Amino acid sequence: MGRRHRPARGRDIHGILLLDKPAGLTSNEALQRIKQLFNARKAGHTGSLDKMATGLLPICFGDATKFTSFLLESDKSYLATFKLGVETATGDALGEILKQAQVADYSEREIESTLQKFRGPIQQIPPMFSALKKDGKRLYELAYQGIEIEREPRQVTIYRITLLKHERDSLDLAINCSKGTYIRTLAVDIGRVLGCGAHVAVLRRTGAGPFTEQQMTGLPALENLAATDYLALDEKLLGIDAALTNLPAVRLASSVSDYLCDGQAVIIPRAPTSGMLRLYTEPGDFIGVGEVLEDGRVAPRRLVIHANRAISGKL
Repeated sequence: MGRRHRPARGRDIHGILLLDKPAGLTSNEALQRIKQLFNARKAGHTGSLDKMATGLLPICFGDATKFTSFLLESDKSYLATFKLGVETATGDALGEILKQAQVADYSEREIESTLQKFRGPIQQIPPMFSALKKDGKRLYELAYQGIEIEREPRQVTIYRITLLKHERDSLDLAINCSKGTYIRTLAVDIGRVLGCGAHVAVLRRTGAGPFTEQQMTGLPALENLAATDYLALDEKLLGIDAALTNLPAVRLASSVSDYLCDGQAVIIPRAPTSGMLRLYTEPGDFIGVGEVLEDGRVAPRRLVIHANRAISGKL
């Protein structure tokens, strides 16, 4: 099939792409590449991956950007290789070497004993080489200037950390953790407990919220599609509500949908009595997310614009 004409202006498309981010691109660079490939007017990523890291980077288009917070708040899964004996300024293989030490011949029992200290809720001090802000500046911007500031420790949770392989100077690990966990900091802290230092040599994100690595599409495959028929790229998009499968779903009668889309709280028979809900029209079209109020009514919290227009007959 020949290449279709691309409109000069970006397209209004809505949905979620699960990109397998390659190493060597920042998350923002990957986003800009994808946005250009799809000729999309509006797009954003959820949950940055380090430049050296690969794997799952959800990219939201159009109305899906309204729901990025649900993915940012979600748990994450990683496969990582920690290199023992070397601690770096950034906590990964790209940083300046700060310390080197002899690596002891640790037994698997010693490794497991160390890993056990990091299972469950733990305190982490965010690294200087991170995107966190202090007085309007990213910490990594200060770090590149040789400035280090005090950072408050944060509580994160390591739900699972499994030793997959142990060689004398490296550990291969599977990690499932809460939002805000820095795997680089985890590597440094584990290295310090072992007494030899460590950094992340390889990092791959394999899961984010409801999404898994089996659903990802690599950049080369997307570029091949774009070179022949860029509209075929849209088949790679998941629905906006794919990010919200942990929320209960309810269907609304058309009269109720109209009131809710006008911003009014509504009564939904047999709806859950608390929390956030996925909202659908009676035919099954996704409307957005609502929240159950104390009086039992459901108030709109995030609504899908193009769905609202369809309901009101303005499309």
